[in-house]
Formats: sequence, structure tokens, C-alpha cells
Amino acid sequence: MTADSDTVAARPEDLSRISRAIRDLHPGYFAFVMATGIISTGTFVFGPTWLSRLLLVVTSLGFVVLATALAVRLVRFRSSVVKDVRAPERVFGFFTIVAGIDVLGVRLEVAGHPTATAALAAVGAVVWLVLTYGVPGSLMLMREHDSVLGGVNGSWLLWVVATQSLSVAASALAHSWPTRADAFAPLAVGLWSVGLVLYLLLISLIMLRWLTVQMTPATLGPPYWILMGATAITVLAGARILALPATLPVVQATAAVVEGLSFALWAFGTWWIPMLVLLGVWRHVQRHWPLTYEPTLWSVVFPLGMYSVATFTFGKVAHIAFMEPISRFMLWVAVAAWVGVALAFVLRLLRAPTAEPCGSPADSLRAN
Repeated sequence: MTADSDTVAARPEDLSRISRAIRDLHPGYFAFVMATGIISTGTFVFGPTWLSRLLLVVTSLGFVVLATALAVRLVRFRSSVVKDVRAPERVFGFFTIVAGIDVLGVRLEVAGHPTATAALAAVGAVVWLVLTYGVPGSLMLMREHDSVLGGVNGSWLLWVVATQSLSVAASALAHSWPTRADAFAPLAVGLWSVGLVLYLLLISLIMLRWLTVQMTPATLGPPYWILMGATAITVLAGARILALPATLPVVQATAAVVEGLSFALWAFGTWWIPMLVLLGVWRHVQRHWPLTYEPTLWSVVFPLGMYSVATFTFGKVAHIAFMEPISRFMLWVAVAAWVGVALAFVLRLLRAPTAEPCGSPADSLRAN
């Protein structure tokens, strides 16, 4: 019997609280890195500088802790990982690993560390390649049910977010290393294009699920905010492409399309915000679903921060003046959301240990 099977077979009370938290670590927990990193980027632009630096430290520490926990989970609790991989409502959460890596990398590029950005982007690209073919492949070839439509939720759009995060990283490296822009620019445009098509495909699946499967408070969770977050990071990726030298052949060939579609997606993402707020009111007020900490709440914070940064960046490159005040306002909305979720997380940690640790199956039900 392997060490993994020994550990998983052990009774929950035989595991320490930390071991249980690692065993039940939600696949989408790297959304914490994404949310904190993008708000650090936003405060780098608008200030205060001290807050940006503090959040960069928190982002880096969070990344190290989560990466360590993930490594331990892969070694000691492989069966739990396999269970997540086979769950269509959870498996796309693994794409937060890629997005978290790239958001941190891009923030480091802004701070003047392009080598670190390149190293992180390389790791993110490898993980993306594994996931971008492995996840849909497993759902098509190894699923346990005839249909996975019931498991479709907003977390599926993390595939788009991860793809566009690589596009942003490629544009950042093209900006930092102009002599290699001819290599990075086509990569940035190509990934942006893939992410755009994926968004159109996945949003169609989500709408199909909404119209064919009963909507319940349990299934209408925080990951649906990624409907807006995916448009926002696509807009940011498009803006970073438009900021590249216009003399690059791939920019000359695609600039008009990228700019037009980026504005359309910004408008669509803005349209989503009131809709998502109304869905949240329905869930928590009309249907009385308890508003407590769950790992996927970071999937609400990230879209708010990304919307702010994307709006500012696109408005600047497209010379649309009204976007700057919107982005400033949304940044502080994102900061307030981050503080609220962080306080809820701390209170959860300070509570007496229960049978349902952070990232437990109960959390996963709420995350569906």
C-alpha cells in the first residue's frame, strides 16, 4: 500500500488540521494570488505605492505557500487530486495556477524584473499546455457520465483567463526586451486569439446550462464572476498588444481587429456587472444562502481588480478619457472586496477546528 493510499484511508480525525486543509485544498485557490497580484498592479498605477508593495509581498508569500501545499497534495493525497480532475465543476480551477503565475510575473515586470517574469511565464506555459489539452481531454474521454453539462459553471472560463494571462506576459516581455519583440508579439496575438474563441465557446455552454439545468443557490456560486473577469483580462491582453510597436508585422495586421473587439468585450464585461450583482442578491437575499467564507470568493475579487486595470490600460492606449475615472473607482471597490474576503478568511482560521476545514467538500458544494 502506498503512502498516498495510507493517508487518504486514514480517518479525518487522524489528520492534523494542516494536513486536512492540504488534502481538501480547492483547485481554484490560486485565485488568491490572482486577486492580490492584480490589485497590487492597480495600486502601482494609481497609488498608494506602499499598498502596492505590501500586496506584492503578500502575493509572493501566498504563491509560495500555495505552491508548497499543492506539491505536498500531489505527493501525499494523489487520490484527492484525481477526484478533482474528474469533477467537471472543479477541474477548471487548476487553471488558476497558470493565471496566478502570470499575474505575479507581470507585476514583477512592472517592478523592473523581466527575467523573473520570463521564468514564471515559462513555468506557466508548461502548466498551461498540460491543462489545456489534459482537462478537456479527460472530460471527453474519461468522464463517468454521459454529459458534463450539469457541471458547467463560471470556473470553466478560467481556461480563458489562463490563456490571456500568458498573452499579457508575452506582451510584457516584448516590451521589456524590444530586440525579441518579433518573437513575443506573435505569441501574444496568437494566445489572445485563442482566448477570445474559447470565451465565445464557453459562454455558449454556460448559457446553455442556465437554460436547460435548474438554477439553485448552490450552483450559482462566486465563480460566475469570471464571466466578467474573462472579458476584462481579454481587454487587458488586447491593450498590451496595441501598446507594442506599430511597426511589428503582427501588430500591423491585427491592430484594428484587436482594438474593436477589445472595446466590444469591455462593454460586454461592463454589462455583466449589474447582472452578477442581481444574481448575488437572488442567491443571498431572496434564497437566503449564507454569506460565509469560501475559497472561490477570490474569484469575485480578481474580476473587480482586473476590470480596473484593464479599463485604465485600454483607455490609455485607445485614448478614451472616460475610462480612467471608472478604473479608479473600481480599483477601490476591488480593494474593499479584498479586505472583506481576507477578514472572512482570517475569522475562518481563528474559529475552533471543525470537521469541515478550509477547502472542504462543503466548500466545494458552495463553489459549484
